[in-house]
Amino acid sequence: MCGRFTRKENFQHLAEQLGLKVLPPLSPRYNIAPSQLVACVRTNLESEQRECTELKWGLVPSWAKDPSIGNKLINARGETVAEKPAFRKAFKQQRCLVLADGFYEWKQDGNTKQPYYVRFKDQRLFAFAGLWERWKENEADPLETCTIITTAPNAVMESIHHRMPVILNFNDYADWLDPSLQAVEQFNALLRPFPPEEMEAYPVSQLVNSPRNDRPECVAPIE
Repeated sequence: MCGRFTRKENFQHLAEQLGLKVLPPLSPRYNIAPSQLVACVRTNLESEQRECTELKWGLVPSWAKDPSIGNKLINARGETVAEKPAFRKAFKQQRCLVLADGFYEWKQDGNTKQPYYVRFKDQRLFAFAGLWERWKENEADPLETCTIITTAPNAVMESIHHRMPVILNFNDYADWLDPSLQAVEQFNALLRPFPPEEMEAYPVSQLVNSPRNDRPECVAPIE
């Protein structure tokens, strides 16, 4: 599961590499939670151009009768994402990059849960494999939402939690964002744990438990 993450750093350099011409004004975020807006890169289906936009975290399928279903769809399991009715349409042609530079996970320790912060050792920006949807498309103000795909843990994560978000390699971004590519087998191969050698995890304070706390202290290591 991935239920909290950060996007602290400016991603101007990555934006240039992806050919993004316009960026929304984005403030540093230290504790992004479900139902909040998250920065995503996708291919606009109308213009066929890449864009960075903010989507509500918690996917609402286009066929949903009630948008509250999004509260249960913050993650999609990589092993079944191509078959699940809630995700299979988006998996074919509405894939996105969810921009991040770290994420939190809680380790069960007796009767308590200890939050950990997970990031790359060089603290670089990266992208989760995401999907997006548009609900009530024909209305003036459709709801646009997203979900983050998860997979089995790597060696850094396995002692903390039994799942981790799919982190894509930069070389796979272009294919992931291309809606004309719809071969399920091709994309299933990308939904794997990221190699652990470049990653690290450390315990942080219980501040992160509340999404109201969104400040640098959330990522500070504790002894």
